[in-house]
Amino acid sequence: MLRRHPEYFKLNKNILIAFAASLTISAIFAQLISEQADYMNTTYTLMVDYLVYLSTFGGLYYLSNKQRYLLETGKVNKAKLRRDILKIITSLGISEIAYAITRWLFQYYLLTADYDPYTASMASQTIAMAVYMIVINISVKMTRMYKDGN
Repeated sequence: MLRRHPEYFKLNKNILIAFAASLTISAIFAQLISEQADYMNTTYTLMVDYLVYLSTFGGLYYLSNKQRYLLETGKVNKAKLRRDILKIITSLGISEIAYAITRWLFQYYLLTADYDPYTASMASQTIAMAVYMIVINISVKMTRMYKDGN
């Protein structure tokens, strides 16, 4: 798998590392604001989750892929960069919608069922991440993000 699809492996590795960072920080945050109403705890925790996830993923994605966009002259291949940014935004956008809905609904449900906020956060995020991983991998294949050595 790794030899045949190294770009997919790097993408998934970056997603999982960013997920681990956001899982930890959002669970702590959910517990810190446990006095908030359930819907507010859920909403604020989702916002922190996104902040941590997107900044971590963005940094890791850049570090993993910066060489892909350099020409032999050392300049950036702007056309290829724009095309890939559009593809990744499309893939991430579809996945993020599925993730946000799943995460919010599950966390809210678990909080109203009297789970501890950190447990509700971690469980809902894990379930939503499974949905996210399926959707993003399908989306990346559909947009042909890594087709023909791109």
